[in-house]
Amino acid sequence: METVKINSISKLHEFFSYPHKPTHPLITLIDFSEIDLNAMESGTRKVFNFYSIVLKKLKGAGVIYGRKDYDFSEASLLCMAPDQLSVVTDIEKNAFSEGWGLYFHPDLIRSSLLHNKIKKYSFFSYNINEALHLSENEKNTLFSIVQTIQKEFSDKLDPFSHDLIISNIEVLLNYCNRFYGRQFLTRNHHNKGIVVQFEEILTSYFESKEVKTNGLLTVKYCANQLHLSPNYLGDLLKQETGKSAMDHIHYFLIEKAKTLLLNSPESISEIAYSLGFEQRQSFSRLFKNKTGMSPKEYANNKN
Repeated sequence: METVKINSISKLHEFFSYPHKPTHPLITLIDFSEIDLNAMESGTRKVFNFYSIVLKKLKGAGVIYGRKDYDFSEASLLCMAPDQLSVVTDIEKNAFSEGWGLYFHPDLIRSSLLHNKIKKYSFFSYNINEALHLSENEKNTLFSIVQTIQKEFSDKLDPFSHDLIISNIEVLLNYCNRFYGRQFLTRNHHNKGIVVQFEEILTSYFESKEVKTNGLLTVKYCANQLHLSPNYLGDLLKQETGKSAMDHIHYFLIEKAKTLLLNSPESISEIAYSLGFEQRQSFSRLFKNKTGMSPKEYANNKN
């Protein structure tokens, strides 16, 4: 099926058959209660050139969307960066009756500090099954901010409008950060299980032949094994352990390297290759960065 690419706010309104004309060329708020999702063909592949912050309210509890059950039956929020592919599903059409979507073009923030800062909001790259599940109070908090943003871009623009729109978008994103923090905490027991599974992946990867086939272990590989997005896995580990996913991988690599340097008859180049490094220099740089010694210096200190 052909992929629909939407690059302008006016085209976005046309795609949704939205009954209102855009009031601003770079940002809009879509009310999903005014859209007939059933008119869209299931399987439609769409790519929006916008940052999307979308809240959809469930028709009822107990609905499964993506790979996980919803934590709350109130609402679910999904944030997507520009040019991410999404697909219209039967579940999406049948499970959601109302909600809203705030869409803004990258050009809106391009000349602002938020343009660089927005990359730090890692939830824009989460999978759909890692959506933020909201209580009624949290939903109302976000909607209040969204209404303020809508008022700013819908009213007659003045010299302050642009800055106020962007500052309120940043407030919205910061609340999303807060609520995701809550979600990580409420899933504490489940998250600890993921940490254990992650550590098991680290161990089994180097005990199997995968390191010779796939090379250096990556966060993406681990996330795929856990059916998570790399950013979500990294944020989860940071919340639970205080260390990033890459920190964990590097720690495991260095500990494994230390053991091999002290006990293996292999050369440093062979040890580097056995850990997935294509070049000895890359291994040596990482080892010295983490230990303060070169692999050769560490090996010579075994006595």
